Amino acid sequence: MPPKRPRQPALSSRKQPRQARSGQMVADLLEASIRVLRKEGGHRFNTIRVAKEAGVSVGSLYQYFPNKEALLFRLQLDEWEATGQLLAGCFGERDRPPVERLRRAIVEFFRTEAEEAALRRALDDASALYRGSDEARAQRGKVLQLAETFFREALPRRAPSEVAFAAEFFMLSMGAIAEKVTEYGLDRDALLRWTHATADLLCAHLERLQQPRAQARPRPTTAGRA
Repeated sequence: MPPKRPRQPALSSRKQPRQARSGQMVADLLEASIRVLRKEGGHRFNTIRVAKEAGVSVGSLYQYFPNKEALLFRLQLDEWEATGQLLAGCFGERDRPPVERLRRAIVEFFRTEAEEAALRRALDDASALYRGSDEARAQRGKVLQLAETFFREALPRRAPSEVAFAAEFFMLSMGAIAEKVTEYGLDRDALLRWTHATADLLCAHLERLQQPRAQARPRPTTAGRA
């Protein structure tokens, strides 16, 4: 028999707040979670510390979040949703050419990554708890689908498979560079140099992809040579 897959922790909230008081409780718990993450990091993050930071009992916390994984995943979801809204705003400015929209998206993405670098590192420490979950894959897919919609417009002459690859390539490249650079703790001028260098590189690649394909030149033959 194949080995059983390890059981995944429950990631969904236990109940959704329906009243203002309940909504405030959830907001307080999430803010407390962020403070605990920034102070303790992902490895020392737990529900006891969050409840204490929020000034509530652990039992009250468990009414909304069944475990620490659910809390962390909610924070990660909020980050992904904020990223999606940011990109949607930049990519959706149809009065601007695609290259200008891409550049603005890169600049804004680097800015937010730098502002939330400490929180992102803490979430990265804990991401192994939910990285392979169906919910995580679904949320990452939403962001990638948003990028594909933009690149489908920017690259109308390209095949669907090429558009899909372009979207994944640009998102992965932008995310990887921004994540690495913001770990350096650079000053504002140095961060801007990295930001604009990345934007120049990726925008130039988009412009190249927008050009019509060059016709293949016939290979020279040896016929008639002495």
